[in-house]
Amino acid sequence: MIAPIISIRNMHKWYSGVHALRGVSLDINPNEALGLIGDNGAGKSTLINILSGAQTADEGEIEIDGALVNIRNPRDAMDLGIETIYQYNSMVPTMSIARNMFIGREPLKVSLFGIGIMDQQKMRDDSVKAIADVNLHLRSPDALVGELSGGQRQGVAIARAMHFRSRLMILDEPTNHLSVKETAKVIGFVQSLKNQNVTSIFISHNMHHVFECCDRVVAMARGKIVLDKRIEDTSIEEVHEVL
Repeated sequence: MIAPIISIRNMHKWYSGVHALRGVSLDINPNEALGLIGDNGAGKSTLINILSGAQTADEGEIEIDGALVNIRNPRDAMDLGIETIYQYNSMVPTMSIARNMFIGREPLKVSLFGIGIMDQQKMRDDSVKAIADVNLHLRSPDALVGELSGGQRQGVAIARAMHFRSRLMILDEPTNHLSVKETAKVIGFVQSLKNQNVTSIFISHNMHHVFECCDRVVAMARGKIVLDKRIEDTSIEEVHEVL
C-alpha cells in the first residue's frame, strides 16, 4: 500500500453561514495526476485555496508524509513544495520571462540581511534550462510575458514550479480560453509531470481533458466528495450522474 503524499482529514469551511466544505477527507498519492471536477460552488476552489495557503480551514487537518502541517499562507505552501498555477496566473505581463520565473525568489549575487543585487545572468540561464525541460521553445528569457500566448504562459508557470522542485502542483483550469493546439500542449505538460516525480491536481470543467491526462477523478458537489475513482474504473457518464 503506497502512503499518500498529502492527507486531508475532516475539512470544514464556512463563509458567512454558507457551509462551503462539509467534512472533506482526501488522500493524494505520490506521482499521481488527480482530476478535480465540480460545478461552481461545489467546494473545489475552497479546498484548493486551503491547500495553497490562500485561505485557512475552520476545522480539519492536513498531513504531508504523515506529519501534521499548518499552512497559514502561500509561502508556507511553497516551503512545503505545493505550487499553484491559477487560470489567471500571477505573472507580471510587463516583466521578462526570467524575472517572472524567479519573482519572490530572486537569486542574489551578494546578500546582506536578505538584501542584495539580483543575479540577472543566473535567472536568464536557469530560465532557459527550466523552459527547455518542459519542452517549451521561446526565443529569449528577456521576452516580456505579456507577449506570450496563453498556452506559453501556462508552460512558463509549470516550468517555474518544476524548477523549484514542487512536490505537488495544483493547476486551476489551466486549459480555459486556450486554442486546441495550446490545450494539447498543456495536457502534455500534465502527463509529463509524473515522470518528474511531481504529483498534480488538475482542476477543470472539461471532463474530457481530465479523462485524457489524469489517473484518478474526484468529483465534488455541495461541499462534499461524491465520487473518487480511478479513471479506468469509471466513465464520464457516471461522473455526470453524481454532479
